[in-house]
Amino acid sequence: MLNDQAVGAYLERIGLASSMSADQAGLHDLHKAHLLTVPFENLSIHLPEPISLDEADLLGKIVARRRGGFCYELNGAFALLLEALGASVHRVGAKVYGEDGLGPPFDHMALIVTAADGTGPWLADVGFGTHSVYPLRLDDKAEQSDPGGTFRLTRTEAGDVEVARDGQPQYLVEPRERALADFVPTCWWQQTSPQSHFRTATICSRLTPDGRISISGRTLIRTSQGTRTEESLPTDSAVLAAYREHFGISLGCVPEVSPLQ
Repeated sequence: MLNDQAVGAYLERIGLASSMSADQAGLHDLHKAHLLTVPFENLSIHLPEPISLDEADLLGKIVARRRGGFCYELNGAFALLLEALGASVHRVGAKVYGEDGLGPPFDHMALIVTAADGTGPWLADVGFGTHSVYPLRLDDKAEQSDPGGTFRLTRTEAGDVEVARDGQPQYLVEPRERALADFVPTCWWQQTSPQSHFRTATICSRLTPDGRISISGRTLIRTSQGTRTEESLPTDSAVLAAYREHFGISLGCVPEVSPLQ
């Protein structure tokens, strides 16, 4: 459980007041604020620097160092904040849909949350890149409208929950509660396997009030009200300046994709 100082530092990191609660309204505000301020990024893999799922290391990276991360890091840290603010949180594994169907177990980590006022359960996910801006009702079979799209959560015969966005399946949640340590082997695989898509390119991306902003490789990508523009970043200095300006990330060198073995 985070102490008051750690909670205050985390809330400051995401631009919210120290008086927040993780009731239904607060959960929605926390979820959106996290997406607006903490980027989805895989830069550690390409710097390279170790990725640790130790709770202190997660908070050190995201709060103290003001970095982002991928799902295990982002949702792992967010779970700690929600619990400190009075919510009940289950960390759950998911298989992600790709071109070849479902990926492996623990390919993704999401959160099932009961808010501090007892409402829920909610599916919260601040670690999937482009996704819902607000938490989704886990047990609502109807379509759910969100600024990020139209979502439908469907319970399978096996008891899993398929999450679809705009009619396209995104991932399959196994609602069984997991420990953060359960995700360590797949987290390592994501960092090291030639089959991991995180090894093939660098990405840093966050929600903006009217779209998204991303750096992919040496390209700055802006999406505003559905219009996408791209800007080449021709020098190392330009890349590092873009990380500082748009994500508040100060790096000593440009992350580069290493040849796959």
